Amino acid sequence: MIMPLTTTRISPDWPCQVKAPGSYDWERSAAKWLRELVPARYAGYPAFIRHPVLLARHAQIQVQHEIRVARTALQTARADLPRLGLHEGVIEHTIKLYAAEVLQLQHIARSVRAVTEALAERGSAGR
Repeated sequence: MIMPLTTTRISPDWPCQVKAPGSYDWERSAAKWLRELVPARYAGYPAFIRHPVLLARHAQIQVQHEIRVARTALQTARADLPRLGLHEGVIEHTIKLYAAEVLQLQHIARSVRAVTEALAERGSAGR
């Protein structure tokens, strides 16, 4: 009988771009996905390459920062955008865009947390 490699239950927030924890090469797929979430210069740092859990931690910080930026843009749009001479329709569209971005970033943050937890479990199991 062949036993499945996956031992960790996958969160509903698990990103589809990352293989299931415990499956072949899943850490590499996690690192690839995480590198897309951080500025390129961070993705190339040797410590982040050798220790994907460090990359995951930085991705968590990066996404939280992006959430704060999107929320600020959303909260200030009604006051700031008319002064830029934008038409009301453009302002309304921009507000909807910022609101959707906040929701998307919150989903990404949950996904990063799920991947970080799986990477940390793998690290503690290997000790």
